[in-house]
Parts: sequence; structure tokens; C-alpha cells
Amino acid sequence: MQQTLIEKIVQRFVVKHDEIVHSGDYVMIRPKHVLTHDNTGAVIPKFNEIGKMTINDPHQPVFALDHNVQSSDEKNLAKYAKIEAFADKYGIDFYPAKTGIGHQIMCDEGYAFPNTLAVASDSHSNMYGGLGCLGTPIVRTDAAGLWVTGETWWQIPPIAKVVLDGKPAPGVSGKDIALALCGLFPNDEVLNFALEFEGSALQHISIEQRLTIANMTTEWGALVGLFPVDDLTLEWYEKRNQTIKKRGLMGVASDKGLTVHPRINGTTIQNLKEDRLIADPDAYYSKVVHFDVSTISAVVSGPHGLKKMYSASDINKKEMPINKAYLVSCVNGRYEDFVAAAEYIKGKKVAAGVEFYIGCASKEIQKKLEREGLWQNLLEAGAIELPPGCGMCIGLGTGLLEAGEVAISATNRNFKGRMGVKESEAYLGSPLTVAMSAVKGRIVADEQGIHKPICSIEESPKIERKVSTSIRKGFPEIVTGKLIYCPQDNLNTDGIYPGKYTYIDTMTDEQQAEVVMENYDPEFVNIVHKGDILAGGFNFGTGSSREQAATAFKHKGIQLVIAGSFSETYKRNALNNGFIVIECADLINDLRKAFTNDILTLDTTLQISVNFKEGIITTVNKKYSFNPLGDAAQRLIIENGLLGMIKNN
Repeated sequence: MQQTLIEKIVQRFVVKHDEIVHSGDYVMIRPKHVLTHDNTGAVIPKFNEIGKMTINDPHQPVFALDHNVQSSDEKNLAKYAKIEAFADKYGIDFYPAKTGIGHQIMCDEGYAFPNTLAVASDSHSNMYGGLGCLGTPIVRTDAAGLWVTGETWWQIPPIAKVVLDGKPAPGVSGKDIALALCGLFPNDEVLNFALEFEGSALQHISIEQRLTIANMTTEWGALVGLFPVDDLTLEWYEKRNQTIKKRGLMGVASDKGLTVHPRINGTTIQNLKEDRLIADPDAYYSKVVHFDVSTISAVVSGPHGLKKMYSASDINKKEMPINKAYLVSCVNGRYEDFVAAAEYIKGKKVAAGVEFYIGCASKEIQKKLEREGLWQNLLEAGAIELPPGCGMCIGLGTGLLEAGEVAISATNRNFKGRMGVKESEAYLGSPLTVAMSAVKGRIVADEQGIHKPICSIEESPKIERKVSTSIRKGFPEIVTGKLIYCPQDNLNTDGIYPGKYTYIDTMTDEQQAEVVMENYDPEFVNIVHKGDILAGGFNFGTGSSREQAATAFKHKGIQLVIAGSFSETYKRNALNNGFIVIECADLINDLRKAFTNDILTLDTTLQISVNFKEGIITTVNKKYSFNPLGDAAQRLIIENGLLGMIKNN
């Protein structure tokens, strides 16, 4: 079987893996770069815990302070100073607060380079895909391990192709296309997928708009959103190279004493021109999404999520008054975004009673806007300037929503309470929509496009790959146990391990075992016994990144969890703590048919067998296949997790 573009990029960055890689494989990878931001402060103690006290490759990590940059709180400033001192000690590229949002820096400074693999301890690392770089999120433990070893593990996700055709109507931006995808396919169709974009529409979608779409594949549920390298990509790098030459190398973290930029220069661009990776013609995609972008108008999503979508006409009819408008963040803080807003707002005024906040994705972008007079257009209209950073997108700094307030925002998320108090509402729209709404005092979107969406999604026939995985010494080839079934989909980490215990660091293993699933079903701990195997629903472990939601099962004596699908963060936390989780949708669907009652925790009395060598789960009368745990995952289990594996090696 030939490879997709994503599989080809992964192949270049796998470690000690002689076989052709495909979706579903567990592999060890050596990413080109790893970004951490304010959470670097939380990664440092994990690095110290490992005890090696050496950075494997100081050129691999990138630190960018961008989340709480408005705070002058003594503790925050001390944390920032600690991170900067750590970077200085080990020679790591460091970008101080108010330089820009880390994801923008990764793109502008060439860390996220086409046909390479970059990771970040932040969910919006998908954004790098707009430039043809495979970007995907990791958790903090992974980041610490990467600093020490340069490597981490990854299970290559199922891969879908997203075909964008047509030409966007005037007033329709990349943000509108991204919001439309989330609204037109709202049922987790691409949850935990890696997406490859192609189609005739790409010639009409600029790199900045691709970055927006790739960024918001996170909100669509995906782990990767990758665009191909084409003439527009190469043109962007040629222009970027000229900008860097004019700017000079001052202020570029890794360029002290250099006369040429280390990542974006004539040589790297020429190499890119000669390295045009494309998917093989018969590569396998689990799903194919078709979307004609010419069939939508500008759209608005919300509140409290992205699954509710309004066309421009429908939202305008609502005449929804607003209190605040936001043009900020990594998804829409770029030059083209502000051009659209500034050109519209020139000569106009922000409506009385509306606060319009603006903040670029980087200081460099703001300076360019200032030189061209566009920034002044916005300020003269009454916009309120914020420094480059994440700010209210994550509920930090000036301008948060208060009780009863409504906002229109060009950020990527509008979850209840994220941008202020829970008793407020946030809608999402494009930069143009935000500017128009700020002037009108109500949510207004451009109605030029005809909104009659044409889209479809096709599932490909499942390919059964016959496997026979080598089993490492110390890893069980076969596990048997009694099956316990908890049928709920979207079982969140608070249901598994209540938030009130999360930050009690003195909780023993035994105490964790006593409270596991307390919020989901208080009877769970009385039904489950050591040696049982737990089956769950789909999107198991969604929610926060608390590691105890995995370790509590382990301490209870449960051998492993089988689910239809897992939150990717939950899966990483489980394996990083030496706990087995496997996905098998067919088994879960059959359990749903067999057990239709409303019992939260069901002792099925079934004995099942999980064969890790053959990738087969056997029940009384049926067998089910699953992607077996490869060498990388087995090592994690044997060594009792990622930190143990690093320490022991």
C-alpha cells in the first residue's frame, strides 16, 4: 500500500523504524522542532525530574512567551524570568513576551518548515499545516522527554482527504471556510483524524488563509490539517526571505553572529523547490470530504461552540446586539486579517457602547500595519490596542466578557466561560465580520456570497492489514479478563477523576483508586475488580489533560481500557503513564446492540482475550481487529511510562 503525504513526512522523521509507516502505526519520531510557551514553566520541573539535566539538541526546542503577557503580577514575571534563564543556560531559542504568539513565530522564523514535522505543547500546532509542515500537539510530559532525548512517540492518526473546490465569493475568507466545515460536519466526523487538503480552490486561498483553516482543524476535532506545498507556498517563502533580508537578523533568537537566516534563505528555498512531496495516487484515505467553497457566504458560529452555524443572511436578521468585538489571536491576527478590517473601518467609528479590541499575532505584523497607516485606521475608529499575545482568547488580560455581555470574535474558540464569565456569549466570525459588527453595534456579516452549501463525505472501505507485531520482552502477548462496560460517549476526565482531587498532590495510589469514576458512577469502584478490562464509548477521556484520569484506572487494577475512540490527549497521558488503551469501534458498536439498558457500569460477565501480537480481540463468539501496540508503545508500558523509559535508558 502506498503512502499519503502525511505518511511520507512521518517516514522522514521516524526513529529506528525500517518498515513503511501507515496510519495506525505507533512510531518513535524526532520532530524538527518543539514549541512550548508559558507552559514551559510547567515542563521544566518534569525535565528536572528526569535528572539528566542535559538538552539533547538545543536547536530543537523553541520557547515563546505569549499567553499571559499582559500580566505584571510578581509571580508571572518570576515565571517568565525563570523560563528565560533556563533558555539562556541551555542555548535554546527564546522569544520574550510581546514578541508574538508562538505559532506565528514558528511560521515566520522557519521553525515550521514545509515537509518537516514540528510539535508543540498546544493544541493549535495544527496551524503549521498551512505551510506544508506537519504540526501536531503533544502534552507537557512529551515536551520534557523531547528536551532530553530529542524523540517522542506518536500513533499516526486515521487520515482523511478534504477536497476544496470552487472560488470563494467576495467577503468569504479562510475563517468562513473553517467555520463552515465545523458547522456542516458537526458530528465528530474527523475527530482525531489527520487531514490533507487539496482541490481547485487552493489556488484562490492564500497562505495566510490556509494558516487560518489549518489552525481551526483543531476545532473540527482533527490532530493535523496539512496543505500541500505548491507555487503559492514557494512564493510566500520567497517574499518572506526578502522581508528577512530587509529586516536584518536583529532580534531573531538563534541568529546571533550569523549573516544569513538559518532556516529561511536561498538554499533552503531552493531545496524546497526540488523536494515536492505529494501523496501516491493510490494512497488510502479513511474518509474523503468534498466542499465547494463557492457555495457559502460569510458565516458566524456560536455561542458556546462551533457546531451551530449561521449564514450571513440569517445572522443579520437576528440583529444581535454586541458589547465587545475582538480581532486577536493566532488564528486571525495576521496582516491580511487586519487589512480586511482596516480597509472597511477607515473613516468610520466603533458604535457607542461597543469595545473593539485589536492585537496582532506578532510585533512584526503590527509594525508593518503601522508603516502603512492601517493600524491608525483602526485606532482612529476607536479600537483598543493590545500587545501581541493570546489574551482574552484564553480568558487572560484586558477586555474579558462580563455577565450578560455578547461578543463577536475572530478567535478560534468560544466555549462557555473561556473568554470571561460563564454568563456571557461569544460568537465567532471573520476579521471583516468583526469590524463590520463593531461599527454597526450588532453582529453583521457580508452577504455577497450565495449560501447554498454543497458538501459531502464518503467513508472508504476499511482495509484490514494483516499484522504480526513483534512483542518486546516484558510485554504481555495476550491479556485476558472480565469485561466491564461503561457505555457513555464523551466521558470526560472530570467524570473519571473529579476536579476537586486534581491538585491534591498528596493523593496516594490507593486513594486515586477509591475515587475513580466517582462523578460518573459512584458504584463503579464496587463493581470493578483487579484484572478486569474496561470498555467505554466514543471520544473517551475528553476534557482536561489531568493525568490522574488514566493513572486512577491503573491503580484500581484495571488491565486496560478499550474504547470506540479516545481523546488524543487522554491516549497520550495513558501511555505516558504506562497504561494500555486500545481503540476498537466494532466491539463497542456490538456491545451497544447487546446491552441496551441504561446501567452506567455493567458487569457483562464476558471473558475476553486481547492478542497484542496479532491485533485481535476475542469474545465468546467473535473476533475484532485493532491496531496493535508497536515497539514504541510497548516500551512505554514496560518502563512504566515515558519518564521511566527515559530514566532507565
